[in-house]
Amino acid sequence: MTTKSYLPKADGIVRKWHLIDGDGLVLGRIATNAAMILMGKRKAIYTPHLDTGDFVVVTNASKIVLTGKKLEQKIDYRHSGYPRGDKYMLYGRLMKENPEKAVRLAVEGMLPKNKLRGKRIVRLKIYRDATHPHAAQFAIPKTNKEQK
Repeated sequence: MTTKSYLPKADGIVRKWHLIDGDGLVLGRIATNAAMILMGKRKAIYTPHLDTGDFVVVTNASKIVLTGKKLEQKIDYRHSGYPRGDKYMLYGRLMKENPEKAVRLAVEGMLPKNKLRGKRIVRLKIYRDATHPHAAQFAIPKTNKEQK
């Protein structure tokens, strides 16, 4: 006798919004939590070949900390594709100028390298301070008794 396994339908996936306040938290810890939520690994309906993840909003990106000597030693490396087109930036400077990019690079590096990566990273919203335009998604609906 064979048993059928459950396979979620793409249109039946309900996406929730998660808020991560980065004030005083370590970059790597935030990135692993955000990547797990974006992939949907904490859901019972997780399937590796389907995008079952949720939205993630990271606030206070400028207050995220790096442990050890990463601010002086860790380097963001890019290459334009042209000869001598390599660019280097220390994370100390990157966290001052563009902390959103540092968080995005950390989360994107922890996502699987497949075709779903682009769809998942689009659902990551990063903001430098505590204000963000997604307050409506986190609003708790009032019951009938509270509205009267």
